[in-house]
Amino acid sequence: MNGLPVTRRAAALALPALVAGVFVFASLPAAAQTFYGYAEGEYARLAPREGGTLAELRVKRGDRVDAGDVVAVLESGDERARLDEARARLAQAEAQLADLRKGKRTPEIDALIAQRAQAEATLRLSEAQFARNMRLPAGEVVSEEKLDQARAAVERDRARVAELAAQIATARLAARGDEIGAAEAAVAVARAQAAQADWRLGQRTLKAPAKALVSDTLFVAGEYVPAGTPVASLLPDGNVKLRFFVPEPQLAGIKIGQAVEVRCDGCGPGLKAAIVYVSPEAEYTPPVIYSRETRAKLVFMVEARPAPGSRLNAGQPVEVTAVKP
Repeated sequence: MNGLPVTRRAAALALPALVAGVFVFASLPAAAQTFYGYAEGEYARLAPREGGTLAELRVKRGDRVDAGDVVAVLESGDERARLDEARARLAQAEAQLADLRKGKRTPEIDALIAQRAQAEATLRLSEAQFARNMRLPAGEVVSEEKLDQARAAVERDRARVAELAAQIATARLAARGDEIGAAEAAVAVARAQAAQADWRLGQRTLKAPAKALVSDTLFVAGEYVPAGTPVASLLPDGNVKLRFFVPEPQLAGIKIGQAVEVRCDGCGPGLKAAIVYVSPEAEYTPPVIYSRETRAKLVFMVEARPAPGSRLNAGQPVEVTAVKP
């Protein structure tokens, strides 16, 4: 045994161990920051643009629907009648436009051609009579008056032939450009009215916007649904986000885009999310918050979006651990 007192010898032996302990403690990583919150659903609430009686409700709470599936149908008799009327007006306008783009019908043109042939025959006769009268001595065998009448008959018959030729040419033409333009405008108006009526009819059928879970139905068939009032509430796949609360002292370590690890009852390991929103305003700790204890009074609400395929239920408590960027 050496001559050191017992207390000094114990201190000498404990000093290396104390230095080693301090070194080990200093080399340990800082404790991970864990925050508490819950999963929140972003619901799609299907509501009609105009009120009406609910004719069909094709889903019930808990059903799953695909994008485009019919969820509800409102009574649409009036809208169908308006669509039929608009389509009939469109057909009428299109028929009038087609008629203006064509000339007269073939029988009408044939009748004008026959009249022109008759006028040409009359012209030939009057020309022959005028030619015979011109060969006779004027004032002796044929009077000047009769000669003038024969000349006038030729001019009359020539004018008649020219008139009929012009009528035939006109009959083979379409209507004037301004008439056709007006008819085309009428067709455009009728087509727009038909499209509007078809759209209004389509609004009477409510369809799922995406794959979703039917969270709730708010009416039954036969009830009147006011305009803008939801008929059903859907939770589309992937429309669940995380909300958790960060005490003010730890807020500096939270950034948008930062990855976080998520734990919850029944969740598999390795569930991750990305921070998408940090509230710019502080709030007091909610009276009901999913935490083991209230660690701070002043907190900031943070939202994170889970990775695709995550199976989280709205309202489910979660623990979020921030991953240092």
